[in-house]
Amino acid sequence: MKTTQIIKVAMLSLLLVFLSCNQKKEGDTSTKTTSEEVSKKEEPEHKEITYDVKKPETIIKAIAEASGGWNNLWNLKDVEYTYTYKQADGKKDVSLERYIFDGEYSWGKYTTHQVNVLPEGEQPIVQCFADKKVSVSIDGKEVTDEKTLGTADFLRQVNYYWFMMNFKIGDPGTTYEYLGQETVDGKAYDKITVSYDPQKTGKEANDAYILYVNTETKLIDQFYFSLPAWGINETVLLMKVKYTEIDGIQVSTHRYAYIPNDKGEYPAEPSLSEISTNVKFNNGFKPEDFKI
Repeated sequence: MKTTQIIKVAMLSLLLVFLSCNQKKEGDTSTKTTSEEVSKKEEPEHKEITYDVKKPETIIKAIAEASGGWNNLWNLKDVEYTYTYKQADGKKDVSLERYIFDGEYSWGKYTTHQVNVLPEGEQPIVQCFADKKVSVSIDGKEVTDEKTLGTADFLRQVNYYWFMMNFKIGDPGTTYEYLGQETVDGKAYDKITVSYDPQKTGKEANDAYILYVNTETKLIDQFYFSLPAWGINETVLLMKVKYTEIDGIQVSTHRYAYIPNDKGEYPAEPSLSEISTNVKFNNGFKPEDFKI
């Protein structure tokens, strides 16, 4: 097992294979909005959920629908929230995150950065991923060194994916297998493996996941995953998820990662925590707003 420090960095690269998503799903006919500035509001579109363990792909689609539905999320247009990424030792990164769903624009301003983003400094850092290009400023000044831009490119896409995970796990190139049911803390879960076609991802070794789908809510309450790129070939890393409903969307506002020791024992407290607060949709952001 790799050290906690290595796995901590590896957590950032988790699920990058998902990032080539189809932007807008079919049947986008809803005009719902939840912006307080808009006087007329419409109820979210709710589709009947098909859930068949003999067809794992239906469970993947059910997860997205149970999370609020892609069309309803799409019609909210954008989101802003405060994101706190905290290690067990207390060190943390705190950023104001902003995304535009159409085009997957991702912007973040770090006011505290002690882990992944220039941990030796205290200046405010702004990262922007727009039109598939990344830019960074430190204390208001643009920087162009490859290491800083590489970190920003990583984080802008990974943070966006984490927020969108339940809506993106059905992207092209994924394969699924039903593993049966398991009870955890008195709740029944259907277990689904998720793996990837190397021809789609362009990688010989791809991450693998075991999703625990709550049979009542149809949400992913936890999952195990591997990181073969970091020498972790077994699905032993554990992530637990808690949701908050905001504007009809089940937002994964609390994520907790547990990293086992060399004996395979998991800590009582999370190795990493990722908390999203002050989540606000439909802010009216435009691509030209995403600047450094």
